[in-house]
Amino acid sequence: MNLPLTLTFYILAAVGISKSGFGSGIGVLGVPLMSLVIPPAQAAAIMLPLLCVMDIFNVLHYRRRRFDRANLIILVPAALLGILVGTFTFRYLSDAHIRILLGVISILFVGNFFRKKQEGQPAVGPDRVKGSLWNTIAGFTSFGVHAGGPPVNIYLLPQKLDKTIFVGTTVVFFAIVNYVKLIPYALLGQLNGDSIFSPPSIPLFSPPKA
Repeated sequence: MNLPLTLTFYILAAVGISKSGFGSGIGVLGVPLMSLVIPPAQAAAIMLPLLCVMDIFNVLHYRRRRFDRANLIILVPAALLGILVGTFTFRYLSDAHIRILLGVISILFVGNFFRKKQEGQPAVGPDRVKGSLWNTIAGFTSFGVHAGGPPVNIYLLPQKLDKTIFVGTTVVFFAIVNYVKLIPYALLGQLNGDSIFSPPSIPLFSPPKA
């Protein structure tokens, strides 16, 4: 197995671990790291079917657990708007533009890491204005590079939700987002043989967290 393919398999394994509940945040680096060896758009196309498979197992695992419906009512419509924007701007984005977006997402990822370290801040409730802003961004970045996590976390973390509710909410949210993305990806010709049947697309099943 050559080095690029080996690296891709390790990246996909890391994403699977992240999706199962361990190493939260690792998954956002999947497309950026894969873009070191293949074009970003192809990396995103390879990732989407795998993410959808992982989402099935995660939703089944959390189907009887709690999630925050009030936040989902804010999160989902805003993300759908972001996906719509991503769909109509996709053909105008070159690999260079996508790499810039990846850089911005990486900065957000680092900022979100340090944000988690903040303690002593009072919890806040759901906010439609902030939620719409951050999750429109999340929908757009999730469409382009499957990196909607940082904007969603920036919105949700200040609410200091119970851990189970937080994870359950994000699991349901990203499952909806990923399956919606299948439609524009197919219409844009991204889900072709190169992405679906390439060696890195062998499904990596993500076992649910016990």
